[in-house]
Parts: sequence; structure tokens; C-alpha cells
Amino acid sequence: MRSDKVKYFTPKEEELAELLMGIGIKRNVSKVLVYLASTDEATSRDIERGTDLRQPEVSIAMRYLKECKWIETRESKSESKGRPVKIYTLSRPITEIMDTIEKEKKQEARHQLDLIQKMRETISLQ
Repeated sequence: MRSDKVKYFTPKEEELAELLMGIGIKRNVSKVLVYLASTDEATSRDIERGTDLRQPEVSIAMRYLKECKWIETRESKSESKGRPVKIYTLSRPITEIMDTIEKEKKQEARHQLDLIQKMRETISLQ
């Protein structure tokens, strides 16, 4: 499968990726997530071109997204005799993924605040 049109980031998509990075999501994951949210499906090559990431960076991001169960993969026979091409799509809407990220970040913040409170209590006992 050869993509005739590769989608490139718009300024709005760049901003979304920057916002994700700002809350602690890795750069590669942020870019790939935003890219997949803005297209129906994409090959690794499409993602590399559209996000300006190198192949290893895309692979690492895809591994993380698979572990989170945020993407689905299917294979399509390539035009030549080579390996089949993997095609990626989001497994659920980006809004649901954002809900999951928000929940995780709230848990992290609560945990850190609890640790600070325990530190205050320990200091006051001395």
C-alpha cells in the first residue's frame, strides 16, 4: 500500500503535541498520537514523514502506544515482493485517550502531594 498523500502537521497539531509534551508525554509519543488522531490510518513511513521523526523514534512510540492499547495494527500486502506494510489506527477516540491521560496525571499529582504531606508530618515530629 502506497500513500499518495502524506499528511503533515498543521500549526494546531504542533500546538497539541507541545501541550502533550508539557504534561510529561514523551515527544515522539506526543507527535505520533496527534498524527494518528488527525488521520484515519497511516503507515510507519507516513508517520515518519508527517511528524519529521526517524524510523527508530516512530518504532519506540508505537511500542508505547501498543502497550497502552491505544492503537490497532493491520497488515497490507506491499506493492513489491517485500514485507507486508503495517497500517496503524487509534483503537479509540482521542478524547477517551485524553481522559485516560488526565486520570493518570491526577493520580500522580495526588501521590506527590501525599508524599509532601508525609514529609511535613515527619519534619514536625523531630
